Amino acid sequence: MTTTSRLLNLLSLLQARRDWKGSLLAERLDISDRTVRRDIDRLRELGYSIHTTMGVDGGYRLDAGSELPPLLFDDDQALALAVALQAAPGIGVGIEEAAIRALATIRQVMPSRLRHRLDALHITTVGRPGDAPLKPISFDVLVAVSNAIRDHATLRFDYLARNAADADADADAGSGEGRELRAPRRVEPHHLVTSHGRWYLVGWDLDRDDWRIYNVDRVRPRTPNGPQFTPRTVPGGNVDEFVSGRFKGSEVNEWPCRGTVILHLPASRVLPFAGDGTVTALDEHRCTLEAGSWSWGSLAAAFGHFDVTMEVLSPPELAEAFATLSERYAATSHPWQEQHV
Repeated sequence: MTTTSRLLNLLSLLQARRDWKGSLLAERLDISDRTVRRDIDRLRELGYSIHTTMGVDGGYRLDAGSELPPLLFDDDQALALAVALQAAPGIGVGIEEAAIRALATIRQVMPSRLRHRLDALHITTVGRPGDAPLKPISFDVLVAVSNAIRDHATLRFDYLARNAADADADADAGSGEGRELRAPRRVEPHHLVTSHGRWYLVGWDLDRDDWRIYNVDRVRPRTPNGPQFTPRTVPGGNVDEFVSGRFKGSEVNEWPCRGTVILHLPASRVLPFAGDGTVTALDEHRCTLEAGSWSWGSLAAAFGHFDVTMEVLSPPELAEAFATLSERYAATSHPWQEQHV
């Protein structure tokens, strides 16, 4: 074994656990205790902080140093780090540029077998970063979907019903207990997307002849994949705009219902809860809030969350929705009320 290879193997062992006896390191590397001591000194010269403990049970410990030295990752660690860096824009802490540079650094030194797998993982963040932490999904499913996107291969998968996704995670994979599967899907996969704490697959459903968005945590791929396809263009040509529009119940990235109210609250108290709405201060005690939703009723209910006096500025449909909600709430009966009638 060359000195360089031996040092890398020694470093890998030191990273794997907190404390090592010198004799055990020598045994694992098939070298003498004296060579272990020399190699430890070489690693220290390279910037690694390695603490030595004396005595019968003495040994070595890799500690934190003043600078970040080179690190070693196994295949799974390298891919996990690459996925996390691609998903970094969804965190919303302003590290997007640093994450891109770090990803480029890792890719440059990856062996070709890993670079090929990494190049299949293209993740798009939709919506406001940091809306919610990402829900864990199966890494195997993520890789299977990514590979199909890279290879332009038709993806065949079972799609769990919404109420069965959580139960499936606890079910035995062989028996399939707890599963409620819908009909198998045949989809031309195009994009992996993260939004509002979830992973989504954007694809063209061959049986429904339409673009669909699927929860990746409910996808269970079948093998083998179907035939290759020529990629279509996502409506509008922008996956971010397309997915945002679909989530808003529209073909474009705009809410189908938008309205404005005057809230009897200072703008500073409304801003943290305005979402994608627009807040304008009128004075120290009032502000306007323009916001949107998929229906007039849901928009009126959203404004009602502020629980203060308000005035509708526009449009008339919003005022009518408030009137409808008022009648509906007034007509709502409670058991204790009926008992006292």
